[in-house]
Amino acid sequence: MLPATAAALAVLAALLAWPVPALLGRARWPRRDPLVALVCWQAIGLAGGLSIIGALLVHGLAPWGHSLPEAGWAVLTGQPARDPVRGDHWVALTLAAVLAAELLGVLALSWARTARARRRHRELLELVVRPADAVPDARLLEHPAPVAFCIPGARPLLVLSSGMVAELDDAQLAAVVAHERAHLAEHHHLYLLPFVAWEAALPVLPAAARAHAAVRELVEMRADDRAVASLAGPDPRRTLAQAIVLAVGGAAGGAGGVPSGALAVAGGAVSARVARLLGPPSPLPAAARAAALACAGLLLLVPTVLLLAPAL
Repeated sequence: MLPATAAALAVLAALLAWPVPALLGRARWPRRDPLVALVCWQAIGLAGGLSIIGALLVHGLAPWGHSLPEAGWAVLTGQPARDPVRGDHWVALTLAAVLAAELLGVLALSWARTARARRRHRELLELVVRPADAVPDARLLEHPAPVAFCIPGARPLLVLSSGMVAELDDAQLAAVVAHERAHLAEHHHLYLLPFVAWEAALPVLPAAARAHAAVRELVEMRADDRAVASLAGPDPRRTLAQAIVLAVGGAAGGAGGVPSGALAVAGGAVSARVARLLGPPSPLPAAARAAALACAGLLLLVPTVLLLAPAL
């Protein structure tokens, strides 16, 4: 039972390491519903890690039992192996431990570094910003470039530059603020963190960089959608698109940048976002949305069943 389970998990891990991310990255439907696409990307990452580590564990623990729970309990309680333990079993267990430690360690390290950078930038900014009269919950930074960003965390900070306030009209400024508030309200930095870690842990895997870029783009599109839904006015989509173009133009002009770990209105694939705002795609049908969510759930269910089913 265990060799077949290990083989099935290995095949699933291989699919989730390249073909599935490649297909999702090239698909057009994620732009129609960024939130559902973000759920699918999270499922791919979690299922991929569970599959590869599970395949190694299942193979390595095969001499101790007929199922992963049984074999794991036998090892933990010091029971002897039922079958001969070969070198490939020890190699598989070592690789599983190393890979799990690397993925979890890089995730924890990425979180710690990002949190530290955000805390440092927040402390520095709080020394030079002042309340923005136009936006009660924002802070104004004296800077000629049109810049807007938010620093998420326990004490979120929404920053607008004086150049942004001077360059944009009231409707455009409201669109920018709504975009940044959407990032904070939905905790978009948490969607990004696993893929930052994945790319750092597996830099030679093309799917890691592709997934990170795709998730970053989808996070910005999701914030655009939330902003547009909350805005009044005759054409909020065009208003937000104009604000994004002005912000990007200011950044390209060499005036300033956005702190690391922050989320900015000028982030992500700007040309794709502006095109999407000016020519919005049709919403994803309810049936297609349900099917995509079902596939995401199935991706998580399959490796779990493969790991636990032999024990039932």
